[in-house]
Formats: sequence, C-alpha cells, structure tokens
Amino acid sequence: MSTTAQESEQPEIEVSEAASNKALALLEEESLDTDTAGLRLFVQQGGCAGLSYGMRFDTSPDEDDMIYEHQGLRVFVDPASIQYIAGSVVEYETGLQGAGFDVENPNVVSECGCGESFRT
Repeated sequence: MSTTAQESEQPEIEVSEAASNKALALLEEESLDTDTAGLRLFVQQGGCAGLSYGMRFDTSPDEDDMIYEHQGLRVFVDPASIQYIAGSVVEYETGLQGAGFDVENPNVVSECGCGESFRT
C-alpha cells in the first residue's frame, strides 16, 4: 500500500514552487489528471559516479511508493530509491545552459564532473 507524506513523521522529499509549477504545467500539457498522476523520482545504476537520477510522469503511484505532495504536485518515490534521496529538494532552474529539473541531494559525497551521476 502506498504511503503519503502526511502519514510519515517528516517529508523526505521537497519540491520548490518553481519545480511544482513547471511539472504541473507539463502534466496538463500531456493531458494527465493531476489528482492521480505525478512526477516519479527514482535512482538507477549508471554514470561514472555509480548512481543517477531519473524522472518521468506516471499516471498513478505503484502500490509500495511513498507519495509526497507539494503545491498540488504529487511525487512518487519507490522504496529502493528513497534511501539514496531522502532529504532532497527538487528544483527547476533556468540559465545559459538551458532549463531543467535538478535534485539537490544532501546525501551525495561525490559527483561526476558533469553532475549527472553521484555517489552516497
């Protein structure tokens, strides 16, 4: 059974207002129902530092997902990933290199030069 952030002691994933607004706009562009759909944040093996972040939109959470809600955005995190990203903040940044989502993870002990992969 999935667990919402309200059921846990303290939210383990935060989402900035800019990231929430952008993700909600993208969900709506994809004609996904924001009451059930959300942003899936996960960690996978890969990259020169060993682990990398993944994000995608899902129509609903999996049965064992943690569900975090911020400014109307639902974020789904699987149990295997939460151990690597607990305490993280999802941001949306724009700049000379382009725009995109970024994860600020307090558990990272090293990152590769391009910042696409990390080690905890």
